[in-house]
Amino acid sequence: MKKRIAIFISGRGSNMDAILRQAHEGILRDVCEIVLVFSNNPDAKGLETAKSYGIATICIPSKGKKREDFDRAVIDLLAPLQIDYIILAGYMRLISPFFIKTYRDRIINIHPADTRAFQGVGGYDWAFENKLKKTHITVHYVDEGMDTGDIIEQRELDISKMTTLGQIEKAGLALEHIMFSEVLRKLFENEQ
Repeated sequence: MKKRIAIFISGRGSNMDAILRQAHEGILRDVCEIVLVFSNNPDAKGLETAKSYGIATICIPSKGKKREDFDRAVIDLLAPLQIDYIILAGYMRLISPFFIKTYRDRIINIHPADTRAFQGVGGYDWAFENKLKKTHITVHYVDEGMDTGDIIEQRELDISKMTTLGQIEKAGLALEHIMFSEVLRKLFENEQ
């Protein structure tokens, strides 16, 4: 049985786009159905991308709202959809413990660093500024902390020959776009 997925975004949604392509015609086609793309930002460019795939989109603006009040509204929105997993693809809002409890071990994020070494925004900047020779992309479960949930899978990214932040970001996003769908496929297949 296909997993019912909601993808959460806040911006352009490049990881969302890669997942939608794989769900439409690639490796995720047989294991999941994208039920909804949700954003907390009405200006998120990814909402238009999702609509172009015929995916339902909903936005509840989060600006100025208390975290738990906002998350309760999102949970109410999701309840009738019977979502199996929430995939965070550039969702730039920390999720409340109340939300985590409701979807424990069913919220998955991708992070552009080794989450044991760096949490939060700016993983590629961190790697560049620290002149790292390699960094990691991490797919992990979301818990109450910021990028502290159990690691599902990590992949190494060799950045030793890259001299600009732009090069690192481009290589990192290319790996993210492949890796996220591959990890999701493995996870969903193992549950069938």
